[in-house]
Amino acid sequence: MTTEKSNEVEQVSVWDIAVRVFHWSLVLFFTVSYITAEFDESLHVITGYIVLALVIFRLVWGLIGTHYARFGQFLYRFSRVKRYLQSLMRAEPEHYYGHNPAGGWAVVFMLVMLLLISYTGMEIEAAEGEGLLAQSTVSLVTAAHASDDEHEDEYENADHEFWEEIHEVLVNIMLAFIVFHIAAVLFSSGLHEENLVRAMITGKKKKVADSMD
Repeated sequence: MTTEKSNEVEQVSVWDIAVRVFHWSLVLFFTVSYITAEFDESLHVITGYIVLALVIFRLVWGLIGTHYARFGQFLYRFSRVKRYLQSLMRAEPEHYYGHNPAGGWAVVFMLVMLLLISYTGMEIEAAEGEGLLAQSTVSLVTAAHASDDEHEDEYENADHEFWEEIHEVLVNIMLAFIVFHIAAVLFSSGLHEENLVRAMITGKKKKVADSMD
C-alpha cells in the first residue's frame, strides 16, 4: 500500500491500472452487447465474447494480481459481512480501502452471473450450429441430441428456445443487480464522504486512520 499527499489530503493507492481498465471495459462492452442484442447479432456475439474474456482475466487477476485486486483480500466470512451491514444500519460504517465485506461478495456474484450469461449465450450459438460450443461435449442439451438426425431440426429449435429463455432471465437478473450496485455505490459514497466512482478512475482513495484493511 502506497500513500501520497494531494491538495493536502493524503491518499492511498488502491485500484491498479488492470482493475480499472477491466472495470470500465466491462461497463462498455456489457452495455454494447445488451443494446445490440435485438438488431446486430454479430456485434452482440463479439462483445459477448469480449465480456467473457474480461471475466476470465479478472478471475486470474484475483489470484495473482496486486493486493486489493486479490479475492483473498476482500472475501470475508459472512459474520464479517453481517457486522459491516450492521455498521451501515447505525450510520457508522466500517471503512475499507478495497471492497467492503458486502461489496466483495457482490463482485463474486456478478462474475459468476457473467460467466453463466456467457455460457448460455454460447449454448444459443451451439443450437444454431455455430460458436465455440458447436460440436462440443461441453454443450449440454445440443450434444444430447446430436445423433438424432430424424428430429434434428425439432431438437435444435427446442434447444435454442430453452437456452434463449435462460439467457434472458440471467441478463434481467444481472441488470437488476447492476441497478442495485450503482445505488449502493452512490449510497456508500455519501456515507463515507468519498467519491467511489472517481476512485475507480484515479485508483486512489483518501487515507482514513481507522480503516479496516
